[in-house]
Amino acid sequence: MALAPLPIEVEVEPAVELLVTWEDGHRSRYPVYYLRGFCPCASCQGHGGAWNFHHIDAPKLTAIEEVGSYALRLVWDDGGTTHDTGLYTFETLRELCPCAACRAAQGETHPTARMPAALAPPL
Repeated sequence: MALAPLPIEVEVEPAVELLVTWEDGHRSRYPVYYLRGFCPCASCQGHGGAWNFHHIDAPKLTAIEEVGSYALRLVWDDGGTTHDTGLYTFETLRELCPCAACRAAQGETHPTARMPAALAPPL
């Protein structure tokens, strides 16, 4: 499996989205509810390997921490409860990219196929 490109810039609008610019020029826009819903931690995803979406009403992204040179830790406020156990590896972030090109490339294996259509980010 080829290594995912590395991010070269990460921007955030805490109540809205995370924007990642990758070294290959691709730009990914992640709504915060989407990233929180696909938190990769074991308590959210289990150990089965398939993506499960967990809708959280109005999550707040309160912090972003770099983890080595391979991941970001996103810290969430889920309405009074802090959730900070998910490490979003760069590979995971690229796999989660909700843009039309990434959805088309992954087809039915794209994570958006496993969430309610009404909640899927617009193309």
